[in-house]
Amino acid sequence: MGQIVTQEEIIKIVRNGQKNGKTYAATNGCFDILHVGHIRYLQKTKSLADYSIVMLNSDKSVKLNKGESRPINNESDRAEILTSLSCVDYVVLFEEKSPAELLEKIKPDIYTKGADYTLETLPEREIVNRNNIKVEFIDFVEGKSTTGIINKINK
Repeated sequence: MGQIVTQEEIIKIVRNGQKNGKTYAATNGCFDILHVGHIRYLQKTKSLADYSIVMLNSDKSVKLNKGESRPINNESDRAEILTSLSCVDYVVLFEEKSPAELLEKIKPDIYTKGADYTLETLPEREIVNRNNIKVEFIDFVEGKSTTGIINKINK
């Protein structure tokens, strides 16, 4: 079972682990209504390293990105659900619109992002380049999205 940790804790965990040869793959997202696309994405992230980290958008961050009607599930519920998955080792919240600042602090070995991005369009490109973080782009599962689920419920 994964752990919900503070930003200070995850930085220490990663530094100590990397000193001992362990690898860390990080990703980010809202993970508001969990679906099979999320599960496959998180499983792939975990498969790339010894440990996986989910940088989870706080409620404030979700509202900045998705609007006032989101999130559907609050940050503590979303974090707890994620830590129950065997493919998630650590969950750490961030308040900003983007995980860039936290990514810069954590400096994981690998950063995963959806395949709708490329290295050229990746908002965190400068950070991953500066910190020698490998980027892996993961394909989405066709037709699976939280927005799609919400739209279906609202019909």
